[in-house]
Amino acid sequence: MNETTRILQSHRSERSYKSDPIPDAILDDIIRSAQLAPTSINTQQVSIVVVRDPERRKKIAELAGNQPYIAQAPVFLALVADLHKTRVGLDKVGVEQQTQKSVEAIVSVSLDAGIALGTLIAAAHSHGLGIVPIGGVRRSPREMIELLGLPKESFCINGLVLGYVDEPAIQKPRMSIEGFRHEERYDATKLRPAIDAYDQTLIEFWKSTGRPEGLPWSQNIAGAYSKVYYPSVKPVLAEQGFTCEE
Repeated sequence: MNETTRILQSHRSERSYKSDPIPDAILDDIIRSAQLAPTSINTQQVSIVVVRDPERRKKIAELAGNQPYIAQAPVFLALVADLHKTRVGLDKVGVEQQTQKSVEAIVSVSLDAGIALGTLIAAAHSHGLGIVPIGGVRRSPREMIELLGLPKESFCINGLVLGYVDEPAIQKPRMSIEGFRHEERYDATKLRPAIDAYDQTLIEFWKSTGRPEGLPWSQNIAGAYSKVYYPSVKPVLAEQGFTCEE
């Protein structure tokens, strides 16, 4: 293990922050790292909106399902799937953009946003900052679009809290490597034993952290994936031009 992999493997989602500001030079370094991350065919189809205004962060906290650490930490980064940017480029050369009508566009821009998010997380950790990703920005997507002033053909796909940690979180255990890594071909036979073991691991973890009411993994994801988690995403994506026609 080297210093980079040590940082990556020590990841925790922090939910307790000091109000101390992040120096501009550090924030600039973190965001520049994400800007230079790879994107599909160099489309650079991801943008970041930096939110430091306390009232705006408070509103995002409410829209994301009342997550108070969004308002508590000094910086929130909104990751935007930005096909408005690419359309401006196509307009320059007199070509009409069509990609926003495809499922492939959503897959591609989501992947690029994920790469940017992972880069932001690693860069933030390297500067001694805590983070927590916020998928809850998709809970009320119309309101997020209005709050951030997003144009058509763009969509707030994820967010990231940044700040100095007050009370550090305990690193949550992951499923065994057998539930993650496959050699040459996908081996589904490994999954149930790995899930059974992880359910028990999580039960023991919750008890050790004073949360005996914590759920095993399979039961927890059943509460989310037995329904459409954020039902407003599809209609608002369509309103923004992501129509999934092809």
